Amino acid sequence: MTSRRTFIKDASLLALATMTPFRSVFAAGKTTVGVIYVGARGDYGYNQAQASAAAITKKLPNVKVVEEENVPETIAVQKTMEAMIEQDGATLIFATSFGYFDPHVLKMAAKYPNVRFAHCGGLWKQGNPPNIASYFGYIDECQYLNGVVAGHMTKSKKLGFVAAKPIPQVLRNINSFTLGAQSVDPAITTQVIFTGDWSMPVKEAEATNSLVDQGCDVLTCHVDGPKVVVETAEKRGVMSCGYHASQAALAPKGYLTGAEWDWATPYKELVADAQAGKPQPNVLRGGLKEGFVKMSPYGAKVTPDAKKATDTIKASMMAGEFVIFKGPMKDNKGGTAIAAGTSHAQTDYTLESMNYLVAGVTGQI
Repeated sequence: MTSRRTFIKDASLLALATMTPFRSVFAAGKTTVGVIYVGARGDYGYNQAQASAAAITKKLPNVKVVEEENVPETIAVQKTMEAMIEQDGATLIFATSFGYFDPHVLKMAAKYPNVRFAHCGGLWKQGNPPNIASYFGYIDECQYLNGVVAGHMTKSKKLGFVAAKPIPQVLRNINSFTLGAQSVDPAITTQVIFTGDWSMPVKEAEATNSLVDQGCDVLTCHVDGPKVVVETAEKRGVMSCGYHASQAALAPKGYLTGAEWDWATPYKELVADAQAGKPQPNVLRGGLKEGFVKMSPYGAKVTPDAKKATDTIKASMMAGEFVIFKGPMKDNKGGTAIAAGTSHAQTDYTLESMNYLVAGVTGQI
């Protein structure tokens, strides 16, 4: 079968496509949806969470899903998107990795104005092509709850966080996790180690071991595949909180809970809009209340007090009453992160430009 990435090399087919009226290129009846992953679909993490939503999407009426995994954040993803459109007839593309947005999704959306592009986590802004939807979830709500559980369970008062890159979404998670733990005990600290990229298993293992060696007894992460971090923590006899999807099966002794995506919610909404010919939102967000994110079930180690405290805060979040980011709040350099009397609701778009670590986090951006 012709690779989607090499299909576009056939210039004659491209020339033909440009001469053919848009609607006649695509088969009538079914809506074809393309889903592109930066890693393996079975990674126990980011890509698996997206693939779970794609699997649910496949079961929707009059929908066909085409997928490609292990597509790097390079011109390769442009070739994959173009081939899904030209070869498979895709009229909605889910480009799921952060680095796909600029310049790749931006270029393809401009080239194919009649195709809808859904990008995960990107910051759509005025002037970008209108056929792009930026979808993401307030998973920092779940990271805050992870922190509450970790705050109750830690003995050393030292938590560890293995992170890929210091982009706003990652910083928001580190800060939320820390603030959740500090709501239990303000003396709790979080040590963060940045690996430099989304999937670096060797560095993730090294970082996990280093954090344990420094006395951290509860670990979490923001990398594409948390498998290495969770498994290494389990081998070292420390506790862990998961991310993206459930890693409970990997750590039956130490897994406490986890922050999971429920991408089926935005996927179904964007597919329904496409099928109905409705305008798509350029920014689509939601949290626990909207069903974009969810918590992993509690592990066997979690105490009744930890469950009760976490469930109480979760209920407040579900009711739209809980605010994570409110002043006065210091950053870890002693400056003011959020001024007294100021608060930021989850819907505040400025949070998606976060560029600081809160007081109590040891690490540098």
